[in-house]
Amino acid sequence: MKRVFGLLLGVCILAGSALAQDYAKGEFSATYSYLRLGFTDGVNQQGGSIAIAGNLNRWFGIVGDFGGYHTAGLDTFTFLAGPRLTARNGSGVNPFAQFLVGGAHVTASSAINPFAISAGGGVDLPMAGAVGLRPQVDYIAMRANGSTVNTLRVSVGVVFRFGGKY
Repeated sequence: MKRVFGLLLGVCILAGSALAQDYAKGEFSATYSYLRLGFTDGVNQQGGSIAIAGNLNRWFGIVGDFGGYHTAGLDTFTFLAGPRLTARNGSGVNPFAQFLVGGAHVTASSAINPFAISAGGGVDLPMAGAVGLRPQVDYIAMRANGSTVNTLRVSVGVVFRFGGKY
């Protein structure tokens, strides 16, 4: 497993340095999020998420997404990672789609740690230089003990781009 991880890391570093500098090499975003935990008879939660992404080329990146959401008596934390596809263009308006997997930690009177999978996307809108506005919508499925909780997350926040052209 260490060899595979080392090989993957090496390929990513070499591929990234070989490409032209016509896109941001990395991104950090911080967003406010509304989370609907369960569609029917669900619970509304508010919180936020941060995401860190490394872009391997103009259209493909790897992202880690970490969120925390709260309502009275219920806390939900998500930790997800996976690929992101971005349609970069000269205008700076960059729509993206992502597919993430990971887990969650949900605490009420007791705690569970479900497997989580997410599909969604958004758009980065230019504001000033390396800073942009990011609205985003994601579907998150949390599966534990043979049942799945369908979740919707709607977020808005800022994205900071670094390491290349914006």
